[in-house]
Amino acid sequence: MRTDILEHEGLTLGLLTAGDPARPAIVLLHGWPHDKQLYAPVVDTLAAGHFVLAFDLPAIGDSRGTPPSAEKTVLADILIGAAESAGARAMVLAGLDVGGMIAYAAARDHGQRIAGAVVMNTVVPGIDPWEKVLADPRIWHFAFHALPELPELLVAGHQRAYFDFFTNFLAGKKEAVTDDYRAAFARAYERPEALKAGFDWYRALQADARHNSRHKNIETPMLYLRGDADGRSPADYLPGLKAMGAQRLKGEVLRGSGEFAPLEVPEAFTRAITSFAKECQAG
Repeated sequence: MRTDILEHEGLTLGLLTAGDPARPAIVLLHGWPHDKQLYAPVVDTLAAGHFVLAFDLPAIGDSRGTPPSAEKTVLADILIGAAESAGARAMVLAGLDVGGMIAYAAARDHGQRIAGAVVMNTVVPGIDPWEKVLADPRIWHFAFHALPELPELLVAGHQRAYFDFFTNFLAGKKEAVTDDYRAAFARAYERPEALKAGFDWYRALQADARHNSRHKNIETPMLYLRGDADGRSPADYLPGLKAMGAQRLKGEVLRGSGEFAPLEVPEAFTRAITSFAKECQAG
C-alpha cells in the first residue's frame, strides 16, 4: 500500500493505492467523519486480486480544492473520473456513510462507467426509510450540520472531541477505532476548507433527496452492506431501494460491526467486498 496524489479536474485528490492496475478495480470511499485511513487495514488484502484505490473525498485529508457541488451525483462523477484517470477499469465503488450515498449515485447516474456499487451503513437521501431516519432523535446531527456557518463556528478547534462522540456512538467495537485512527480522522478535517466540505455534504442532502426521489431503473449490480451493532438491518433499506428502481440488489450483514467496519471486522469486510466484486466483474 502506498499513499499517492492524483490531479483531476482542478482538484488534488489524496489516496491509498495498491495492486496491479491491469486488474479489475475496487474504489473505496469514506464518509463522515473519516478519511481514507478508514480503509488502511483492508487495502493490501483486497489488492491480492484487484487494483485498489481508497480516496480522500474532495477537500478532506490530503485532498485539496473545492468541488463544484457537494451533491452526491457530482462527487460520484468526480471520483469515478479520477479512478479512470489512474487506470481503473471494471471498477466496483464501495462507500460507507456519505461514501455510500456517493456509491448509490454512481450506480444510479453513472452506472455505465462502473461494474457495481456497494452502499454501506447509510440511508440514501430521498429513498425509504429516509423520512423515518430523519425523524429519529439519534440522527439530530443531520439537521445541525445542514445549518449555514454555525457548525463550523462551534466545531472548529474541537474536531477530536466532537468526532469522538460520534465514534463512540456509531462503532460496534470502539476499541477497534484506536487513538491513532481517531487522531488521523480529526487531522483530516483540521483545515477550515475540510471542515466546511464535510458539513456541505449534509447541506446538499435536500437536493440529493429531490434527485433520488425520481424513479429510475438501475441495472448496475448493488450490494447493501450493513453492520448490525445499531439494531438496523439491510431488510430495512432494500424495499425502498427496489421501489425506486434498483433491479440487481442484494443485502448482507457484517455481524458485530458498527459504522467502522473496515476497522472493526476487516476480514468479514474484505470477504464481502471481494465476493461481490468478483460477481460483478465476472459479468
